[in-house]
Amino acid sequence: MAKGFNAKEYMEGATKNFKAKDFLINNGIIVVLVFIALFTGIRQPTFFSSGNLVNVIMNVAPRFIVACGVSGCLITKGTDLSAGRMVGLSACIAGTLLQKADYSGKFWPNLPNFGAWWILVVLLICIAVCMVFGFINGLVVSYLQVPAFIATLGMQLIVYGVCLVYTDATPIGGYRSDYTEVAKQLRFGGSKVGIPYLFLIALVVGIIIWFVYNQMTHGKYMYAIGGNEQAAEVSGVNTKKTKIIIYVTAAALYALGGFLFGAKSGGTSVNMGQGYELEAIAACTIGGVSVNGGIGRVSGVLIGVLVFELLKTCMQYLGVNTNYQYIVQGIVLVTAIALDIRKYIAKK
Repeated sequence: MAKGFNAKEYMEGATKNFKAKDFLINNGIIVVLVFIALFTGIRQPTFFSSGNLVNVIMNVAPRFIVACGVSGCLITKGTDLSAGRMVGLSACIAGTLLQKADYSGKFWPNLPNFGAWWILVVLLICIAVCMVFGFINGLVVSYLQVPAFIATLGMQLIVYGVCLVYTDATPIGGYRSDYTEVAKQLRFGGSKVGIPYLFLIALVVGIIIWFVYNQMTHGKYMYAIGGNEQAAEVSGVNTKKTKIIIYVTAAALYALGGFLFGAKSGGTSVNMGQGYELEAIAACTIGGVSVNGGIGRVSGVLIGVLVFELLKTCMQYLGVNTNYQYIVQGIVLVTAIALDIRKYIAKK
């Protein structure tokens, strides 16, 4: 006769499987930052205001898009240190092509004032240019077998140099209102707070990336390469082609992120995007994307970006000196990767 359900045994088994110590260690950064956010909210009541919430969302949205690009590289045991510079290049290209017709410091004085359709054309130009660099990254990593760290570090310098040559290190501003409108909010009725367009764009990107990662063959190949590249290749996976697609897609996402950052800031320079790749790597790692490859979810990337952005916002509200903020961010990055390696070793 079949044994009936024993609630006591079930609870005891669940307790044994769930180890509070391991949970706190593996998710320690998230737990600590949640407490910091609560502490900040108590000290500064405006921290939990609708205005600050919208501000956080607008900061998270383009960073989430950039982090989605980096996540694909990390899942295949790679990385992309050129992400931030591509963000900056995209922002600069968009800025020089979307200035007001009567702006005194117009980068291209003879450029006609095209209609609203020109914004989409400029976005496509930014994506196309960055995809060229992403394609080169993919070729160098897959065919020349250069470690992704070295290949993308070199590309970081190349892209920065190209951006310097193109802009002559000149600050860019005077954007058209229909471009900066992208960074505003969709309001309903007479409401003071609406839904940021940046949030809607990031939502669409997140859904598409989730579908690619979980429902398409490319996503399965990506995780297979991260788990064991040699086994994946023996199984018939075209690892070289898959890696090229990953880096090209990542570059397209960086371009979109840079385009949105430019609209949000209302101006740009060659230093736009500096260090964003490290923020993206830290956010991905905090969200469970393993630097050892084969593991990572889009929802985790979103959580990581949100947590990392909340950390910066908390420090600003608490009046922490900007210099110390960089130190804290560096500690969080190293800690997140150390915890990820710990989990990887524990599974072996």
